[in-house]
Amino acid sequence: MNLIILGPPGAGKGTQAVRLAEGLGIQHLSSGDMLRAERASGTPLGAKVAEYMDSGALVPDEIMIEAILNRLEGGGDTGVLLDGFPRTVAQAESLDEALGKAGRPVDGVLELKVPRGAIVQRITGRRVCPKCNSVYHMEFRRPRQEGVCDNDGEALIHRPDDTEEVIVSRLKNYEKQTTPLTEYYAGKGILHAVDGDGSVDEVCARLERVTRQLSGGR
Repeated sequence: MNLIILGPPGAGKGTQAVRLAEGLGIQHLSSGDMLRAERASGTPLGAKVAEYMDSGALVPDEIMIEAILNRLEGGGDTGVLLDGFPRTVAQAESLDEALGKAGRPVDGVLELKVPRGAIVQRITGRRVCPKCNSVYHMEFRRPRQEGVCDNDGEALIHRPDDTEEVIVSRLKNYEKQTTPLTEYYAGKGILHAVDGDGSVDEVCARLERVTRQLSGGR
């Protein structure tokens, strides 16, 4: 099964993608992790990826797709969950063409839907340990001692981009960028909206229900 997961900043997309892929026994390909792994591979493609990353330039779509196809080939017939790519309709069209030729079409696109207010609450309440990068939340995952990391006693910080103003701006940009993409997949009949508001376990269960339907109930 080949899937794509979409979701706004703060929707918990990364956490859900890891859990869902593990449960389905398929590869989880986060765009950033995939590029870093390709760069470290020592292959000609990895050298191209390194060149773009080192220069600060965006990695071209054709190289991203080549990296995805490489990972698919290396993973056998297990399938894949793509996280972070595609981001535009042009990328989606190119990906569809490449996967179609490889006989590995996209089976479903999972879109996590979370109310803006819930996302703002999630992100503004985050506190991070600058030493070990552990993440806490002032309401949902409080440290044992107020303002101090459980692991190393370091003072927790509030990231400067975890403010309501920054978050609302990022959400507006996401919606503007993603709306054409969701319309594209809806037109193909493979878009599945999933309620992303709730606990990690609740959201994961909803995603699993959709994937069971896509796999014929298996």
